[in-house]
Amino acid sequence: MPTAVWIAQALFAGWVAFWIWYGGNGQPMALAERDALLSALQATDTSAQGEASLAEVRELMASDDGKEFVMQNLVRYRPKALYPAGYHYSDDPRAADKRYAKAIWWNLLRYGNLILMVAPRSGNFVVPEGADAWHYVALVRYRSRKDFLRFAIASNKADTFVHKWAAIEKTHIFPVRPIVSLFMVRSLVALALFCAWLLLARVLAAGSMA
Repeated sequence: MPTAVWIAQALFAGWVAFWIWYGGNGQPMALAERDALLSALQATDTSAQGEASLAEVRELMASDDGKEFVMQNLVRYRPKALYPAGYHYSDDPRAADKRYAKAIWWNLLRYGNLILMVAPRSGNFVVPEGADAWHYVALVRYRSRKDFLRFAIASNKADTFVHKWAAIEKTHIFPVRPIVSLFMVRSLVALALFCAWLLLARVLAAGSMA
């Protein structure tokens, strides 16, 4: 079998593996599974926000449909980072937020979740009275509400949220379901693999003619 065909098959297998990992079209959790994950989350949450955040997570889980969703995060920094006693970091809130962002990457990716966008505020336009002065907006894609819980439990165990709450004075977080979106992750991965196959096929063809 020609090498180009082997490469095409390998890239296609990679695409199938990505499709399965990325998911986003699962089934709702059974009640027992949801309760077990919520109990695990509660057991690992030692932050000052513990009880309040758990109630908010329960509200989020009430609309579990097994499908992917995007969490919109509006964030305002503290004037100075505020760590609990025993943590020895600088009081720069942006540095604390960078530590948090760096720490969560693996726990996001291992459960099929992905940061789609982080964008700092660059000015004002329509500002209603009493509006909060947010510093940036972040969009995070979660494979499902179940995978959001798994991410949160793993992050609690790794004590990564301490950096988030040290950095953030106020935040407004809520899930959204895109109707129109240009974040076509599946299509972009397929296109990248196809381009890789074309490039490798040309390299092999050039080598066979040499």
